[in-house]
Amino acid sequence: MKTYLNKLRIPISVAVLLTGLAWIWLSRMPEVSRSNSLEAAQVGFFAPVFSLTSLDDQNIGLADFKGKPVILNFWASWCPPCKAEMPAFQQASLELANTDLQIIAINATSQDSLTEVRQFIDQYEITFLIPLDLTGSIARDYLVHSLPTTYFIDKNGIIVDVIIGGPIPLSLLRIQANQLLTD
Repeated sequence: MKTYLNKLRIPISVAVLLTGLAWIWLSRMPEVSRSNSLEAAQVGFFAPVFSLTSLDDQNIGLADFKGKPVILNFWASWCPPCKAEMPAFQQASLELANTDLQIIAINATSQDSLTEVRQFIDQYEITFLIPLDLTGSIARDYLVHSLPTTYFIDKNGIIVDVIIGGPIPLSLLRIQANQLLTD
């Protein structure tokens, strides 16, 4: 019996070793693409990509502005600081019309009504892009817990600053826009 076990020692050892290696290989963490691993809603990381639709069914995505700086604002029509800062965003949009910088104001439509959004846009004569976050998924991707929240994204897609709350004055929008355009 000892000789029989001695003959099986090497094949059993090899089988155990191969089973262990197979287990390690199969249970390893899945590889994540480089761009996804660096994407986070915080300063120093790539801004999470999104694709949303506007009131006029225009598709608006962050990828559409690759190579351009973006000021990305989250707002709702019922939010007092959002109402207070919207004229500054509109004025900044007009002043920056001949630059590469894009202002996008994502409406938290999951917490708002389309009728109120339309009235808000008309009342404040907003001419910049207003995509609708109907499900709240983009606000979750950006970790928005308070409205308004504004992200300043450089031409490489990196978040360089975040302002939670508001209203943001026109002077600060001008400073932030100048920094985004000169970097």
